[in-house]
Amino acid sequence: MGLSRLSSTEGENAFSIEYTSWLMEHPSALDKLEQMMSITKGRKIVIFLDYDGTLSDIVPNPEEAFMTHKMRRVLREVANHFPTAIISGRQREKVQDFVQLNNVYYAGSHGLDIEAPLNHTTNFDDMDYEVVLHQPAKEFLPEKHKVFNLLSERTKSIKGVNIEDNKVFNLLSERTKSIKGVNIEDNKFCISVHYRHVLAKDLGTLENMISTVLKEYQNFRVSKGKKVFEIRPNIGWNKGHALEYFLEYLGFGTSDDVFPIYIGDDRTDEDAFNVLRKRGQGFPIVVSATPKDTKALYSLREPKEVMEFLLGLVVRSNNTSST
Repeated sequence: MGLSRLSSTEGENAFSIEYTSWLMEHPSALDKLEQMMSITKGRKIVIFLDYDGTLSDIVPNPEEAFMTHKMRRVLREVANHFPTAIISGRQREKVQDFVQLNNVYYAGSHGLDIEAPLNHTTNFDDMDYEVVLHQPAKEFLPEKHKVFNLLSERTKSIKGVNIEDNKVFNLLSERTKSIKGVNIEDNKFCISVHYRHVLAKDLGTLENMISTVLKEYQNFRVSKGKKVFEIRPNIGWNKGHALEYFLEYLGFGTSDDVFPIYIGDDRTDEDAFNVLRKRGQGFPIVVSATPKDTKALYSLREPKEVMEFLLGLVVRSNNTSST
């Protein structure tokens, strides 16, 4: 006789027990905020954030991943108190368009495209300040465009493919009418293949197409994120390296007085979590409402909790400075 299925109530209880157990290892950063601020006392806090799933909700259409006005106001205040950088897998310019804040540092393409003020300033009052770009994968750009074009061509047969890329848009002979299915997004140094709306029967076909394309371009590799395949240059650079670059750039590379806080929800953020763990310095915080393997020490359930946590940092910083 086969095993009976769990009822919905039993399933929910089992999940609740599993999540509660996971929280014992990765407690809520909100619950531990007072303790965390006590640990950072006398040290320079530097904030690092992912974008999608951290500052904005994960949405069906990546082009509509807008952050709320309230989140933007809180983020502005955070950046006024602490050096703040956003490290995203998206194209850097696209993240800047979403965030619309001038007092934040930006890194796109999983840290492969970094922009920072030329004079290392944390005073962003001058909108015309000069910037310096750090792009460790710049030499791969021509080949990456070839990968994008080939991948775009070969996935046309999959129902619902939607190509999103300004630079090569005019080079494509046609584009499918449906916005559902695969969304191939050119993120400058990386390519994101979103498959949230791909039919289960087509997912294997898509994976095979990506593998076939990358066999022809072995300078690139693929990794998985949340309903997305991330294709990027096969070099030793990730979000963890970007975090280290920012710390070094800001003069905190070897400092014992700095305390980095990194908040992210994706597998690619694990590289940054790992850097903080190895440094023995800082708080890696994962955004997740479900148990998952992670190097993070703390957790937050969703972007709303991220906003609450960031606001808490500002409020407690103000209270500390006024006493």
